[in-house]
Amino acid sequence: MSKAMISQAVFPRLRLFRDENYRGRRFVVRGNVGIRNLERTFGDIESLRFFSPNSGATLVLFSRTNFRGRFRVFRGVTNIADLDDIIAGSEPESIISSNRRLSLAEIRAIRRTGVLPNGFRSI
Repeated sequence: MSKAMISQAVFPRLRLFRDENYRGRRFVVRGNVGIRNLERTFGDIESLRFFSPNSGATLVLFSRTNFRGRFRVFRGVTNIADLDDIIAGSEPESIISSNRRLSLAEIRAIRRTGVLPNGFRSI
């Protein structure tokens, strides 16, 4: 008799690509996470795919490192083929990936303090 295998998927799933149109080297980040310095951690990222079965899942792109500067919010499944000029003429420098809905007040608090909510890990 074979043993039953239990598999548990972790969401959200953020795929980062070195080239536009989801090409080049790929990095996968799972779970609630904040990437404080995108370029230092992964190099030059040009496109991304964000997936969660939760329609309220939130992806936040910031124009500066450590969750500072201008930001742009995406809800649910998001695919961005070209990150150039995505935030008022800037590329993202830091990212928050959340499986739950982050309110604008929570996002502004993160921007002001640099502190992620409980249950998030920082890269």
